[in-house]
Parts: sequence; structure tokens; C-alpha cells
Amino acid sequence: MSTDMGTEWDHSYDVVVIGSGAAGMTAAITARLRGLTALVVEKTELYGGTTALSGGAIWVPGNFHLDAAGLADTPEKARAYLDATVGDRVPAARKDAYIEHGPRMVRELHDRTAVRFVYTPGYSDYFPEELGGFPEGRSVEPLVFDFNRLPAGQRAAMRRAGLPTYGLTITSKDFRHLNMVRRTWTGKLTSARVGARAVGALLSGRKPIALGEALIARMRHSLAVLGGDLWLSAPLTALVEDNGRITGVRVTLAGREVTVRATGGVVLASGGFSHNQALREKYLPAPTSAEWSAAPEGQNGDGLQAGMAVGAAVDLMDRVWGAPSVVMPAAPGEEPRGRPFFLVAERGIPGMVVVDSAGERYTNEAAPYHQFVDAMYAADRPGASTVPSWLILDATAKSRYLFMGLFPGQPFPRPWLDGGLVKKAGTVEELAARIGAAPRRLRATVDRFNGFARAGRDEDFHRGDSVYDRYYGDPTLPNPNLAPLEKGPFYAVPVHPGDIGTKGGLVTDATARVLREDGTVIEGLYASGNVSSAVMGATYPGPGATIGPAMTFGWLAAGHIAGGQSIRSR
Repeated sequence: MSTDMGTEWDHSYDVVVIGSGAAGMTAAITARLRGLTALVVEKTELYGGTTALSGGAIWVPGNFHLDAAGLADTPEKARAYLDATVGDRVPAARKDAYIEHGPRMVRELHDRTAVRFVYTPGYSDYFPEELGGFPEGRSVEPLVFDFNRLPAGQRAAMRRAGLPTYGLTITSKDFRHLNMVRRTWTGKLTSARVGARAVGALLSGRKPIALGEALIARMRHSLAVLGGDLWLSAPLTALVEDNGRITGVRVTLAGREVTVRATGGVVLASGGFSHNQALREKYLPAPTSAEWSAAPEGQNGDGLQAGMAVGAAVDLMDRVWGAPSVVMPAAPGEEPRGRPFFLVAERGIPGMVVVDSAGERYTNEAAPYHQFVDAMYAADRPGASTVPSWLILDATAKSRYLFMGLFPGQPFPRPWLDGGLVKKAGTVEELAARIGAAPRRLRATVDRFNGFARAGRDEDFHRGDSVYDRYYGDPTLPNPNLAPLEKGPFYAVPVHPGDIGTKGGLVTDATARVLREDGTVIEGLYASGNVSSAVMGATYPGPGATIGPAMTFGWLAAGHIAGGQSIRSR
């Protein structure tokens, strides 16, 4: 914290945004749409934050794309679903604000900027059987974007996911069907369409990008067109306070500290604390490691701690957006540690089980990823550790489905096998020895599961009962998620309770204003995204329930500032 007494300002804007992911970009874009000057300050040398590495989908009930798809969503259905999933862990006013204003945010950005989404048919809500849940899904994903629309400098400075697409642009909708390229005609047709798109791009010189990369590129383009500013390599050092009101920020720029006045307000959108091991150990369940997080470097909780320094309340600090992950070995030229590979579709394929260190199943493998990580911690116990767990599949599953970025039947890279990341054995008993489990116990687990698979019903954990489970399953089977593990060789990979970000943070109200412990407002300070306490509480209702709220409350923050309730004379 820094005080405003006698501060000499180096720069002045109406709105200063800390962080360049979807939350921060939306706040800055909205500020410009309202006629306010806006600056985005990014700590790292690359803009885009966690959003650029994500699927880019947003979960916003009642948005006009859902109306166009004929889904007949209503605020009442959305509220019933959030009540059933989030419950009273979050104030009703915040949930209501999200339901009311999320669709307005989507509509305005569509009408007035280059931000575009398209409905993803069939990508179910994560708990579709709950009251108000949609088996058809409420998720929309970014439209493919031609990267060449950005100037060279903006292209070079954008964070890229480095997705294993082998030069192909694959959307979320494409991936679901590509996973079945060896099993269904839809998969084969999708493969041909994706290939044709790649050929067309090559011939035309276009550079199509999808998912979170497309969303951030569309936002960067929109911010530039609207005249918003973006600083890179400019970490926040302190918020500037004047009589309880936040009036600006101090950041380090080009090796020196500069002061930036925010006449309307400061919007913290700097992400969570995934890469701050000390904060992880203080707040999160044990064991925990920054190496398991898919959040980008720089997410050390700077904005969170700056808010706490001026008296902000925090909540949900023991929660993450869970992402069961395999920590990959470092490639040549990378940092000493590798990157986590987020297991989404892999946990839905048939011919696969996940077991603890004792060789026993403990949960529905195909459950939503956030719920899966919760189950990992709940089941962890001495003698049967779930950290790591082991994902086991047989040769049939390996030959049929995409797995960890590899095409069906594509061998595991030799370094993965030689380095011990992937365990391989001719029999289940031999594989048990390689993962440290009792051979007879793992054999019994596989035999029991195989019996369920042949019968088409998982009597232990009900895998395949939910519409969500079946989204990544094999539609050619009686139960899309179940097939016996029978054919060797058998493989095992270690699974850790990773995350795509922490979800605890600064407590905010329905307009994204940051609150103190006593519920009073810290004037001039707003927060959105993973630096703030999640409106989704302890759960994760659907695909894009991270980015959807981040954008909505960034939009609300800028709108509240523009309403004149926070702007002082310049």
C-alpha cells in the first residue's frame, strides 16, 4: 500500500486494469466503449493470462447464442441451477447480477467489438441432472480468428498455448468428434473438415487460431481499435490510497517505478496465486505444488496481496479450479520442469481406470474435472494415496482414442517411456509392480471393472450415467464410457491434483467493488477473475464458468465506474 499524500503522477487514466486476461481485457474494452480512457498493466512480457492457455469457452446462462439455438433458457432456470450447485456459499445478489448482466455483456461485445462466440452443441452443464441443468449445455466458444489481423508486434507479445495440434486449428466442437476418428463417421468427416481448413489456410496465407488464443486475440484487436493502452513487463508494486479510497497504482516500468493515477478506479484482474508455493501451503489442501498448475508464470498473488494490504476481505482461499493433470517432462530448451497436461477427454474414454497407490478405484473417472480433484483429496489416506493416482489403459484404448495429445495408435514418445513418465507392462500384474501397487489387488480392481464394463453399468461409481460423462465417450458402445481392459500392453501415467487457477480471492459485491471484512466498500477498487472470490463458490457448474464470470464482472466494474459513481475530477 502507498499513500496519495503529495503524489506526483507520471500518468493518468480513468480506469487502470491490472492483468491482461479475459477479465482485464473486458474491463478495459468496456471502459473505452463508455468513453473512458483505459490502461491495461501486465506483469509479464506476454499478454493473455490464463485465458490464452484455456479452451476460451464461457458459461453465461441466457445469452443470445443459446436463444438462437432454441434452448429456451430463462433466468429462473439459471437461478435454480446455481442454487442447486453453488447454493448459499455465495450471496444471492452476486449470483443474480451474473444471471442478469452476463447476457448483456455477451450481446454488447458481439455488437460493438470483434469478440465473437458460437454455441457448442451438446457440451453439457457439469451437473445436468440437477434442477435447471441443461444436458444440451450452455457453453459457447470463441469463433476462429485469423491471427494475421493483429500487427506483428501484437502477435509476438501474445501468450500462446502451444497446443499439440500439429499445425491444425481445432475447436472444442471439433475435438469431441476427432477423439472418435477411428470409431465414427462423424469423427472421420470432422478430420477431413479440419484438414481442409488447414489446407485452405496454407493456400490463403491465413493463420487461424481457436479456443482461448482466439478469444484473447479478438480482445487485443478490439482494445487496439478502441484506443485502449497496454503495458507489458510492468508489475504492480502497490495500490495508492487516499483517505480509504484507491486513487492509482505504482508499477515498475523499464526498470523504474512509475505512478499511474486512476480517476475512476482500479480494476484488479491479475489472476490467482497458483505459482506462489508459500500461499498454496498456507491456504490449499495438502499436498500441493505450483508444478501441478496450468496457470502461466507470474500468477503469484500480487493483486490479491495488494488488495489485502488495503484491508480487503478474502474468501474461498482453500479452493482451486481443479484440473487432474500429468506433469510432463521438459522438452529441449524448456525450463527444468515440464508443463502439466490437463486430462479432460482422457478420463471419459472406455478401456481406462484410475486407481490409488493401493491399486483401487475411488471415484467416477469421467466426472467433471473440478469434482474429480475434490474426490482425489477426499479419498487420500495412508496406505492408499491418491497423490499421485494412476490412470491405466490397455492397448485397445490406446489404439482407438486420442490420448495426451497423441493420435489413436500413435506410440508414446520414447523419452516418456525411458524417463518413467509412462509405465508399460505386458500384464496387469506386471504393471502393478511398476506403479508400486499389490498385483493381486490391482488385478481384482481391473476384473471387477471389466465385469461392470461387459454389463454396461458401473455399479461402484456410476461412470457413464450422467450426460456429461458421455460427452467424451464412445457412442458406438452400449455405455459410451465403459469397455474392459483386456489387451496388453497396459500403460499407466501418474495423475496429480492440478489446477487451472486458484479460485479464492478478494470479496466483491454485485458490481465487482472490493469489500472489507465489515462489508464496507473500498472506494475506487474493483476485482474480477481469479484474483476475486469466485461467484461459483466451491463448485464448477459448466464449461466456461471461470471465464464467463471474469468477463461479466470486468464488464460490470467498468460500467459502474462509467456511471459516475466513482469518477472524480481529472
